[in-house]
Parts: sequence; C-alpha cells; structure tokens
Amino acid sequence: MKFIVSSGSLLKKLQSISGVINSNNTLPIIDNVLFEIEDDKLLLKATDLECTMISQIKLESTEKNGSIAMDGKLLVDTLKTFPEQPLTFAANNENNTLDIISEQGKYTLSFVNGEEFPTTPELTKGSGIKISAQSLEKKINKTIFASGNDELRPVISGVLCEIQDGILKFVATDAHKLVKYETKIISQESSSFILPKKPLQIIKSLLNSYEGEVTINYDESNAIFVFSDFKIYCRLIDGTYPNYNAVIPKENENKIVIERNILLQSIKRVSIFSNKSTNQIRIQIKGNELQISAEDISFSNKAIERLACQYNGEDLEIGFNGKFLTELISAVDSEAVSIEISTPSKAVNIFPLDQKENENILMLIMPIMLSEN
Repeated sequence: MKFIVSSGSLLKKLQSISGVINSNNTLPIIDNVLFEIEDDKLLLKATDLECTMISQIKLESTEKNGSIAMDGKLLVDTLKTFPEQPLTFAANNENNTLDIISEQGKYTLSFVNGEEFPTTPELTKGSGIKISAQSLEKKINKTIFASGNDELRPVISGVLCEIQDGILKFVATDAHKLVKYETKIISQESSSFILPKKPLQIIKSLLNSYEGEVTINYDESNAIFVFSDFKIYCRLIDGTYPNYNAVIPKENENKIVIERNILLQSIKRVSIFSNKSTNQIRIQIKGNELQISAEDISFSNKAIERLACQYNGEDLEIGFNGKFLTELISAVDSEAVSIEISTPSKAVNIFPLDQKENENILMLIMPIMLSEN
C-alpha cells in the first residue's frame, strides 16, 4: 500500500474526523484512524462505536489497495509541523510499519491491520430526507443547548427529530427549558427518532463552511448524514421521548413584548448578583414596566433594573433561573421577543416576535419558586 497526498489536505480531514475519537477507549483499535485506499481515493474513518465519521481525499498517485489503522493524534501533531507539500506514505506489511517521506526527511510509525477496525453499520431500509446545510446548522444551534446531561435520562440528552406532513421538527429539553423548531420540507416521510448530542456538535462545526444540501438517511437504529466529502453515522438513542406538547401552555393571558437585546443584557447583569446555587432572578410586571431583580443574602449582593415593555395582562411576579433564561433569550433571532405567561407556577412560552417564513420557533421555560435565598 503506497500513496502520495497533500499534507494540508490530509491534516484538514484528520482534524475534522479526530473529534469522534474519545480520550479513554476500552477498545485500543479505536484510538486509531483507518486509512483505506480504493483505487484513486483515500478513505479516512474514525469511530467511538456510537458515532462513525468517514471522509475521503482524491489522490494523484496510488499503488495497491489496502487498509491500515494508525495513531490519529500522532499524525495530526506531525502534519501540523509541515509546510504545504506532497507526502509519500509507504506501508511495510512484513513488520507493520509505515514510512512517511517528506521534503525534510523520513518518519516511521507502526500500524494495525485495517481488518481489525470495527465495521460501519448498514441501514436496514432506505428512508431519508434532504435539507439545506444552512437550515440544518440553524436547527442544531437553536436546540442542542436545551438538551439535558442526565445519564439516568438518556432520551432527553439528545435532540428529537420528527418528520410529519412535510414538517421537520427538532425538539430538545432538559425538563427545565425546551425548544421546538419547525420548518417546512419536501417530504412524504413520517418518522421520529432521537439524535445524540456528540455527532450533532461535529456536524454543526462542519456545516459552517458548507453551502449545499445534506441527506439524512435513517432506520430504527442509526442515522447517516451525508454532505460534501463526509459521512457521519450515529447510533440513535433508544427510548420514547417525553410528550413535550403536554407541557406547552395553550392559554396565556399575560403577554409581554420587549426589545430582545435590552432584556438579555439586563438579565445578564442582574444574574451576576443572584445566589450562585439557585441563579434565581425575580421578574415583576406592573403596567408597562418590567422589573428584574436578584439578591444573594449571604453576601449582601443585590441588583434591580427597570425596563419599559408592552404588556397586556394582570400585575404579576415570577421567578426564573437566570442562566436558563439567558440561554433562551440568546437564541432568539428577532429584535423583539414575546413572552407569554399563564400563572407564575406554569411553564412560560417565549417566541421571536417576527418569525421567519416557513419556520416556527417556540421556547419554553419552567419558572422556579420564589424564595428569600
């Protein structure tokens, strides 16, 4: 097995797929990256057994097809030191060593037979949809932060993907906050599955520089994202997602409209003075004035701000976790935000005042019981 490849191209691909590899693996082989030559293509594969990422590079010169697994971190660290140049890789199967020949010298490292590398899962059926890279990146950005981190509740540690009647929904919740993001797509599919967080983070970073379409193929166990020179396979989270529609209030008589950035900066400032264990902030609404306050009695810290708003409803007082509320308001795109409240003990809906065409974003936050810290 022998091939010549650009040092810069190889480094870029290895850096992209190395994000899949965990720092502590129980299976030593998956510390490596699989290099596989198929005619004029170099396929690179990395996996943590739950998520597998494959990329490819078109080669100018190859000799013999084959596959070997090598230490990806060692290769990345080495390639970072090279200026752009062609590198020759030559494998010696007798002693399982690989020579890398550059303009500066020759470097030898060991490899493992590629046949020992875990196989990539195959889908049992051909369901799939297509979506623009920009739309998918936005869906991930707007929802992933709201997903949970509780290992005892794995279903809410991912993002729910629902497809029905030409509507694609991404939903995420950690039981304290929730985001539902809907867009129209061209599809007759009807399905629902839970995507894990790690591959979504990887996909989001790659989509930042890609402007084409993404194909999402899936079955009951796995999903595959295909775009540019990448294929990302992820094992779906097994389980039934909570009935999120049941917690979304339908009748909210108290409605606030306020400029998003003014509200966000006020919450950020006031939250600094809140109790660090509860992050509690207090919001009082009277007439067209909204008062935000926080206090940490243990350190005699206190802050109060008053903001003008448009309000339709009864005077009320409600408590929130300032950190959670900051995350949700930060994710709103429009210049103004609409906040709908039923009672101080029920979930609160948050919307961008100006929804984009063909999309609908709903955010929800659970209030917290007001206390004196």
